[in-house]
Amino acid sequence: MSFGQSISTCFSKIGVFSGRASRSEFWYFYLFVFLLGIVINFLATSLKLNGDSGYGVFSAIVAIIFLVVELSVGSRRLHDTGKSGWLQLLLIVPCVGLIILIIFWAQPSNPGDNSHGPAPA
Repeated sequence: MSFGQSISTCFSKIGVFSGRASRSEFWYFYLFVFLLGIVINFLATSLKLNGDSGYGVFSAIVAIIFLVVELSVGSRRLHDTGKSGWLQLLLIVPCVGLIILIIFWAQPSNPGDNSHGPAPA
């Protein structure tokens, strides 16, 4: 799956926590979020928007939307490795939880169908 396709797929499946997501879909989307964060932070700093209350409200709304997309693609990625999407609750555990999830997200996909559906295309 290409960079653009993964972004498109993740946003079209916003809030869909069932099914499976390939490694490329997951990591390309997180690369997109990382790069977008750098650009937005640079623009906000350059335009001195950090103290503007309108910027804060807009930023919070965008953050909530991206959080839902990130959790849904993370859940589908865990499903692809044969694990439960509820494992994302490990993010509550500082540092250790994120490290464990990165290891799970980086694992190869289960070949063929599993209990969460057919293999991603």
